Amino acid sequence: MVLTPEEWVRQNTIQYLIKELNIPLSLINVEKQIKLHGTTKRYDIVTFNPDGSIHLIVECKADSIKISQDTFDQIARYNLVLKSTFLMVTNGIDHYYCKMDLQNKRYSFLETLPEYQK
Repeated sequence: MVLTPEEWVRQNTIQYLIKELNIPLSLINVEKQIKLHGTTKRYDIVTFNPDGSIHLIVECKADSIKISQDTFDQIARYNLVLKSTFLMVTNGIDHYYCKMDLQNKRYSFLETLPEYQK
C-alpha cells in the first residue's frame, strides 16, 4: 500500500480512535463501499456500536485539502444511508466533530468526540 497524504491522515486517525477514544479495533471498518442513490461510494472509516449500529463516520482528506462545506455535504450524504450518531471530518490538521440528532434531522458541532462507551 502506498502511503498517500490521505492514507497518512487515515492511519493517524485510526490510532486516535483506538488510543484516545478507546474504540476497539474490532469495531473499526476502513474503506468499504456503500450504495447511495444508485451509485457506489466509499467511506474512509466507520466505527460500530456492539449492537452493529454505526457509532461514527470519519471522512479523511489530505493535509493539503481545506475542509469545506462540500466535505460536510459528502459525509452528510453518506449518513443518510449509514445513520451514524457522530461524524468527523479531518485533514490531519483541522478536525471537526458533529453529533447527529437523527430524529429531528439536525446536528450540533462538538469540541471533541466523547470517549467510546462499551
